[in-house]
Order: sequence, then structure tokens, then C-alpha cells
Amino acid sequence: MVTAPESPGGKSKAAAGLTVFAAVMILITGFLNLFRGIMGILHNAVYLKTPDYVFRFSLAGWGWVHLFLGIAAIMIGVGLFRVSLWARILGVAIAALTLVANFLSAPYYPLWSIVVMALCAFVIWGLCVVRGEEDT
Repeated sequence: MVTAPESPGGKSKAAAGLTVFAAVMILITGFLNLFRGIMGILHNAVYLKTPDYVFRFSLAGWGWVHLFLGIAAIMIGVGLFRVSLWARILGVAIAALTLVANFLSAPYYPLWSIVVMALCAFVIWGLCVVRGEEDT
């Protein structure tokens, strides 16, 4: 197994780099969800009408879900810049919840949902492959 060289501060450069990558990606995901939530709450005419969808909420209901997930993702993304274990754990949890919420609401705005699901997958990957000093 190849290990990354240690930086002068003692933390692996790869671990710090992946955490910053995940922090930026979760911030992007958070802002996309924030905007999607605002669209769903204020102006839901941009969404497709899917009358026979199994996981049907009102579009304003999906808007509130995405708004809260977006706010949580932004807050955790800011916390990830400190490279702390708690932020990584919460980051994986919020990214997973955001991925599921976008999967369930995909029929309303398919392309946006696919993009956000891919970003969430990158966040989960980036946060799960990191092994910092506090994990060893």
C-alpha cells in the first residue's frame, strides 16, 4: 500500500488535500440544494409535473427538504476546512441524505438531481478514503 509523504505539520498531504476537495464539493452541493430549495418553495413552476410518482410530496415540501439539507451541507463544508473527524462523519451523513433526497426527487428535475448525486458521491468518497492522524 502506498502512503503519502508526511507534511511538516505531521498530517498527510493527501489526507488534507482530499478533505479540502470534499469540503469544496460539499459546499457546492450545499449551495445547489439551497437554490433548489428556494426554487421549490417560491417558484415551483420550473419542476416537471409527475402525477403518478410513488414518492410524491408537494413541491414546496421537497423545497424545504432541499433547503434544510443545503444549509446543513454548507455548515459542515465550512467545518471540514478544520480537518476534524466530527465534520467528516457529519459530512458523509449529510452527503448520503442529500444523495437519497435527490434520488427520490429526480423525476421533478432530473438533470440537476443527477449532477448533485454525482457531487455527493465524490464527497462521500473524498471523506471516506482519508485516514488522518486522529483515525490511526
